[in-house]
Amino acid sequence: MSKDNQLDKKSQAWSALFSEPMSDLVKRYTASIGFDQRLWRADIAGSLAHAEMLAAQGILGSEDLAAIERGMAQIREEIEAGRFSWKLELEDVHLNIEARLTQLVGDAGKRLHTGRSRNDQVATDVRLWLRDEIDAITGLLAALQLALVDVAEPNADVILPGFTHLQVAQPVSFGHHLLAYVEMFARDAERMADVRRRTNRLPLGAAALAGTGYPLDRERVARSLGFDGVCQNSLDAVSDRDFAIEFTAAATLCMVHVSRLSEELILWMSQSFGFIDLADRFCTGSSIMPQKKNPDVPELARGKTGRVVGHLVSLVTLMKGQPLAYNKDNQEDKEPLFDTVDTLKDTLRIFAELVGGITVKPEAMERAAKRGYATATDLADYLVKKGLPFRDAHEVVAHAVKAAIAQGVDLGELPLSALQTFHPSIGEDVRPVLTLRGSLDARGVLGGTAPTQVRAQIARHRTRLAG
Repeated sequence: MSKDNQLDKKSQAWSALFSEPMSDLVKRYTASIGFDQRLWRADIAGSLAHAEMLAAQGILGSEDLAAIERGMAQIREEIEAGRFSWKLELEDVHLNIEARLTQLVGDAGKRLHTGRSRNDQVATDVRLWLRDEIDAITGLLAALQLALVDVAEPNADVILPGFTHLQVAQPVSFGHHLLAYVEMFARDAERMADVRRRTNRLPLGAAALAGTGYPLDRERVARSLGFDGVCQNSLDAVSDRDFAIEFTAAATLCMVHVSRLSEELILWMSQSFGFIDLADRFCTGSSIMPQKKNPDVPELARGKTGRVVGHLVSLVTLMKGQPLAYNKDNQEDKEPLFDTVDTLKDTLRIFAELVGGITVKPEAMERAAKRGYATATDLADYLVKKGLPFRDAHEVVAHAVKAAIAQGVDLGELPLSALQTFHPSIGEDVRPVLTLRGSLDARGVLGGTAPTQVRAQIARHRTRLAG
């Protein structure tokens, strides 16, 4: 047996109990090093904090601590330079780093694992890694919100047909419409902050499942690593993954919001709507139809939403049947979690750029708003102000719309005499009420679509995002 193979076998702390080596098939099936090596920074940080605490508690000598710190510095350098040799035989990121550390510093590397298990080690690593990724995602969400605000501001006065049931309902400001997504993404950021708080608890010190007989100072490690506190139950600490599920649920909601925006961008860009255009760099052509400009980025984001939803279902299913405490099933938490993070980050990053490349076509939006009798509710409100109960006004306006449809004209194009046949209280003062601009300006209630309100909301969002 080669020296390296001997070292690999010795690095498997459980190997002395077994009378035959693990088969190559089982090695490949059970190994996670192909995907969990991305946890290496968290693993080194956790190990250094653990070693420092062991030394402070008199469990580890100062010379061993210095050797561990020196060895970890070299390992970090090797990984960053791409010179670290990841070995399938060592299963995961933890044993690979520990084996290399032992190669470099000898017995000090073997003493590092005192008072901990891979069970609490991996739980710590995932929480450390996810905490940093949540911080990055929060920044990307802020950038996307700001990009939407930047497009909304010059379009606060642009009239867009507001839809319900994908039927023209009432005119809205295009800026107001975009700010609806700013609100959604702001709530996504709030959810991420909530997830971060529950993620930021230290499992280390729970050991395999029952805690440890060594006098560990878990709070010291928590402070060193920037955790808000420690997991209070050792069984829960090593077996719980609800923080990962909660993150993926928050990511799923965020991707659903992206998907809804994507659907609208796709519709608005189509020839049937023609409300916007997307920059060429976010689109592709057709291999057979030279006239095509396809919105591939929004379409793919809409598709990737299903991918993230699937990861949420996968993680929930993974956990639902596990008895306490740690089970090997939990190795399967990483790939869906990692891919969720990657997908969400890539999507948010590209959408912040895509939104900035939107070309707005106000004339097409206004033409579409005129086709759907979008001021009908305004006429009903006008009649209410003249003293009619709303339900009666609603019926009067329905008859007026029916007549306008029959004549092929808009409500505002009906002669005053024709309008008065539906109700005598309709006067010349109805004319501004029946314009799209009048309808828009009238909705000045807090949160409404009047341009004055839209600009106030834009100022609020800019202040919030700058804070």
